[in-house]
Amino acid sequence: MAKRISGKVVYENISGGFWGIVADNGKEYRPVEMPNQLKQKGARVSVVLKKVDEGMSIFMWGEPVEIISFTTTFI
Repeated sequence: MAKRISGKVVYENISGGFWGIVADNGKEYRPVEMPNQLKQKGARVSVVLKKVDEGMSIFMWGEPVEIISFTTTFI
């Protein structure tokens, strides 16, 4: 089931580093494949995403998701 969230792009320097999104409500999402257009620390984004089952992962941060669509507002 897909859902739309708004939040801010972050880069976490944990386990080799990865990109994530912190939603306006504070929930953390970790896209399994972050689009290059979103790799801008601090960018405000609105994304449609869906939860994915990643199995085992080295990352201990955020819910793994697939981004279906997005819009950005760089600040």
